[in-house]
Amino acid sequence: MEKIRLQKYFTDCGIMSRRAAEAEISQGKVKVNGVVADIGSKIDPENDIVEYKGRVVRRKNNAHRYIMLNKPRGIVTTSSDEKGRACVISLVRDVGVRVYPIGRLDMDSQGLLLLTDDGELANKLTHPRHEIPKIYRVTVSTPVSEAQLNALRSRIVIDGYNILPVEVNLISPTVMIMTLYEGRNRQIRKMCESQNLKITELCRIAIGKIELGSLPLGKWRELDEEEVRYLKG
Repeated sequence: MEKIRLQKYFTDCGIMSRRAAEAEISQGKVKVNGVVADIGSKIDPENDIVEYKGRVVRRKNNAHRYIMLNKPRGIVTTSSDEKGRACVISLVRDVGVRVYPIGRLDMDSQGLLLLTDDGELANKLTHPRHEIPKIYRVTVSTPVSEAQLNALRSRIVIDGYNILPVEVNLISPTVMIMTLYEGRNRQIRKMCESQNLKITELCRIAIGKIELGSLPLGKWRELDEEEVRYLKG
């Protein structure tokens, strides 16, 4: 069988994210065939024996899990937080397996967040070349002028980077639907700040064809087969 990176093996087993696995490997907590592993280690999942803190890590035979969560404001999109803030993982503990967020949704934003234990798909969807659009409902405190609307649709420079054009549709004087094809850090907030627009609510309502719909705030549901096929492309 083709060898894979040790970090990927941990995500495939639903143990931890690649970043977390790298930290544990660098601290000497992982062995392969009885030998302490390093960050660059590759393994044959069928034949090599991986140990983490003295326990053998086995790849799961059951199918991966794919879920969507309606993330509330005030929750950070991480598995743990050094500041003690509430994390999205606390909202999906009843899934039955360890799942990890695909991408991020900042603490002050709410809405659709995908989580999975499928490390390969997660990496695909967070790759810069991936082009599934993310759609947001943005509410601001004052009416959006025609000049501001045109500016938001133009190639604004954010943090020294010329962002791709964003689709912006005004559905009321203070509510916009914005469609992004790239995800710069806090991009929508910085775009609105550049036009002196104060955001009062930012909600991701869809990722491509996958819509948040009527899922209650703080709740999750499994993706159906059609939604999973769409993500896998």
